[in-house]
Amino acid sequence: MAGMSQPVGLARQTSRMSVMPVSIPDRGLEAARRHAFGVAYRMLGSVTEAEDVAQEAVLRLARAEESIDEPAAWITTVATRLSISVLRTARVRRETYVGPWLPEPLVAIGGDTAYEVELADSLSQAFLVLLERLTPLERAAFLLREVFDYDYAEIARIVERSEATCRQLVARARKHLGAGRPRFDADEKARDRLLERFVAAAEEGDLEALEALLAEDAVLYSDGGGKVIAARRPIAGARRIARFMAGVTKRARHLGVVDRRLVQVNGQPGSILRASDGAVFSVLSIDVLDGRIQALRIMRNPDKLAHL
Repeated sequence: MAGMSQPVGLARQTSRMSVMPVSIPDRGLEAARRHAFGVAYRMLGSVTEAEDVAQEAVLRLARAEESIDEPAAWITTVATRLSISVLRTARVRRETYVGPWLPEPLVAIGGDTAYEVELADSLSQAFLVLLERLTPLERAAFLLREVFDYDYAEIARIVERSEATCRQLVARARKHLGAGRPRFDADEKARDRLLERFVAAAEEGDLEALEALLAEDAVLYSDGGGKVIAARRPIAGARRIARFMAGVTKRARHLGVVDRRLVQVNGQPGSILRASDGAVFSVLSIDVLDGRIQALRIMRNPDKLAHL
């Protein structure tokens, strides 16, 4: 596809330019941007980089000289190819990342989200972390097949490989992921109530209540990226997590972090914690299965909270 070598960083330089499409109405470009963001975010796990990819893809769509009969397919191709390029560089950075790497959180307040993407299991933090096991091409082929339901002929065209190679990529991806694709309780209200009880118990320092809400083999991941204080290794076990959460909550109060709001984080129950000056201190999300909290993820890296 023409123009594919243009750098993604161009999006930041041109984001304020007025670009009028030749034949696609503004609402069509906005729908294309949302779709491109959904593809890129699943590929990259980064809101900032996904926004860059989406903006660049839409700019190319708006400037395209040829007639485009299927904008959604066109935008998927551009967003996927750009994301593969970005992910190859990102993987090098993640190999030297300090502590557990977590995706930048997508936060929805009051049933809304600034990114207007479908919040589904394929956007959960658990799923995005699982995808880190895959190579960029495996990740692209797997997402196109399993999430976006493309046939192998279309996948081959998008990633510029043969159909046989794409079948192998998807098969390898499935093998790497194994049976690890996350499962969640379907009752959203019950999950939200569980989080409310957990947050209240942490505020009160009630270790017994915290333990009762956690699965015995629960795991907590904390991403500080070496920029702020965070646990550099996963914390396993209900008792250890309860003590950690009670201590963290107490410390946050001493630091003047006073505003906690319950939100949706990547489609799962979560909370956003802000200081009195409005700065985001952390974002918490939980995975719930069989009525207990199975995993907790705390984002503290300020670079990954800047978009909030």
